[in-house]
Amino acid sequence: MLRLNEVKLPLEHDEAALSAAILVRLGIAAADLLGFTVFKRSYDARKRSAVVLIYSLHVEVRNEAAVLARLQHDIHLMPAPDTEYKFVAGGQQLAGHSEQPRPIVIGTGPCGLFVALILAQMGLRPIILERGKQVRERTVDTFGFWRKRELNPESNVQFGEGGAGTFSDGKLYSQIKDPKHYGRKVLTEFVKAGAPEEIMYVSKPHIGTFRLVKMVEAMRANIEQLGGEYRFESKVVDIAIDNAAGPDGGQVRGVVLASGETIASNHVVLAIGHSARDTFEMLHRRGVYIEAKPFSIGFRVEHPQSLIDSCRFGPSAGHPILGAADYKLVHHASNGRSVYSFCMCPGGTVVAAASEPGRLVTNGMSQYSRNERNANSAIVVGITPADYPGDPLAGIALQRELEERAFALGGGNYDAPGQLVGDFVAGRASTEFGSVVPSYKPAVHLTDLASALPEYAITALREAFPAFNKQIKGYYKADAVLTGVETRTSSPIRIKRRDDNLQSLNTRGLFPAGEGAGYAGGILSAAVDGIKVAEAVALSIAAGK
Repeated sequence: MLRLNEVKLPLEHDEAALSAAILVRLGIAAADLLGFTVFKRSYDARKRSAVVLIYSLHVEVRNEAAVLARLQHDIHLMPAPDTEYKFVAGGQQLAGHSEQPRPIVIGTGPCGLFVALILAQMGLRPIILERGKQVRERTVDTFGFWRKRELNPESNVQFGEGGAGTFSDGKLYSQIKDPKHYGRKVLTEFVKAGAPEEIMYVSKPHIGTFRLVKMVEAMRANIEQLGGEYRFESKVVDIAIDNAAGPDGGQVRGVVLASGETIASNHVVLAIGHSARDTFEMLHRRGVYIEAKPFSIGFRVEHPQSLIDSCRFGPSAGHPILGAADYKLVHHASNGRSVYSFCMCPGGTVVAAASEPGRLVTNGMSQYSRNERNANSAIVVGITPADYPGDPLAGIALQRELEERAFALGGGNYDAPGQLVGDFVAGRASTEFGSVVPSYKPAVHLTDLASALPEYAITALREAFPAFNKQIKGYYKADAVLTGVETRTSSPIRIKRRDDNLQSLNTRGLFPAGEGAGYAGGILSAAVDGIKVAEAVALSIAAGK
């Protein structure tokens, strides 16, 4: 099998065009082409008048070796890599360890889900602990908060089965290096669980919230069938650590639940997400090594999706293959700050993502169809621990302070503070909406957002919006709507781990994983990190450690 990259065709092409392009590129007769499949499809919209589709193909031909030899200087032709997932342990390697305490996975977001799945597929019967509820019950609580302003701190956008990724655009792309093709394993399992087949080949696959709900349930059923055990509404409030276990740190011995129950285990995976602040505090008290890390703060901005489509795709806007257009923007402000778009949701909504009473935070979400009126994206400013000096949890304190400000600016009832972009740049409060109707529920309260963020962030953001207009004409739209605040862009801490075995620097048997531990950002990268950590756990168990 060959991999043929950079096969370019017009947006409007028939089925025969692909095979014809392959014959030309490889210089072979039609009889020598035995078959092909699309491995990846993307597009180039830099020339809006002529959008081009770009294919990577897996091609089967007669006399493959001769074709490779003849075209050896073509950098876009190579043997197709083996992307099938290979388990690092199983069978006889793990057979003698059935008497050990079962591994524990804390958290059921994308990372925890794949830790549990891989461990279960290797026969290790993990116990999966989730502080929140099953995904359908959690969905009821979350939509109830949006309608009635009644927040359940343990069941919301951040907490519950599926993690924060459940209420998102369901984006399944990442810029991580993936030499072992773990991302392919993630996509394959998602398709088995009910995701559309197209996620295997489109360049920027997404699923959407409603489909994610069904997939999470299907994957849970699979894990349970393989011997895994789920426990919902089981919040971990402490971790038992034997500090006398050795000179290089303590050894995990189990976890303590809010109910008072202790579950013994020598292998505990922390897949707790970026909002488990009380768990971060507990780990810090226990002496687990944690350090502050950079993250970003800002607002959500909403534009008409039709504007973004037209700006990005020109006459091809609305084409079913292209779908709703996204964008990626960055501006380096004169005060030294970087301002950039983050978690852009085409045809989506801005959602209330609070997890603590008296604090307000936003996020973005889309359904699979991406057919809502507005495009939304976080527009954020990068900050570093130098902006919040102190102990490793100082970034959490800053997040909480900004979320409390937003709660007060919105009226103290979970309405979000908002402002029109033109008014924000001009430094005046907004009093009425224009053509863009905000999507945030319960409601948006117009005000002046200048006090919602530190001065350096406000200055950088005011400079960025007019500058973005040079990248997307019409983006600096006076009545586009800003909604505050966006503070949960990534974890404000990193639970450091060893490179060789992925265990905590100073706590053996503790495996920090995913976004909450500071090792991922988004559904796909978190799931990939989950696979890596599951393999590390399995190898540790196989070694009898």
